[in-house]
Amino acid sequence: LCDLFDELGPSAPTLCGEWTTADLAAHLVVRERDPRSAPGILIGGRFEAFTEKLMARQLDRHGYRGVVDKVRTGPPKGPLAIPVIRHAMNIVEFFVHHEDVRRANGATIRTDRPDLDAELWTMTKRLLPLMVRKSKVADVRLEIVNLAGERAAAGKGATVTMTGATQDLLLKLYGRDAVVDVTYDGPADAIARVKAGSFGI
Repeated sequence: LCDLFDELGPSAPTLCGEWTTADLAAHLVVRERDPRSAPGILIGGRFEAFTEKLMARQLDRHGYRGVVDKVRTGPPKGPLAIPVIRHAMNIVEFFVHHEDVRRANGATIRTDRPDLDAELWTMTKRLLPLMVRKSKVADVRLEIVNLAGERAAAGKGATVTMTGATQDLLLKLYGRDAVVDVTYDGPADAIARVKAGSFGI
């Protein structure tokens, strides 16, 4: 991701709304280094403006290259510096944001990392119950099926089966609908709720 930040520069688009690569890099820095950013990231709403000020402050102080270097070197001493905790907290975060940059700038699904696909499937299965529970998609049992035929499901109600590559299933759950290739099977009204739903955590 940092290599891509360096290659594209600070003004390239991402899939994170109006954020540029500079904004996304600053987000990753404050997420790992400034606990005051947590309400804006986790809750949003009226807290977002303060988190954005923290992001802007990082860019003002360190410049784009300095902020990218902070992302590259990882968090300072603390819980996120412990490898097992950092892995659990960051693998999905950094995969999604890497794709936010890659796919917004013309890249397609990765085929070079089957080991990454396996790890992402494990994490997606683990997160799916929480994602469905926190979503606003009621009375739906969401089943996901990857291209290897592996399945996971969560929720209660009419079953919607979503099939696709592991990477695309995860990106759909995080709302990156425009760049994924997934198919749906189930009752039309339930499919419509899943398509419109927000599952990210």
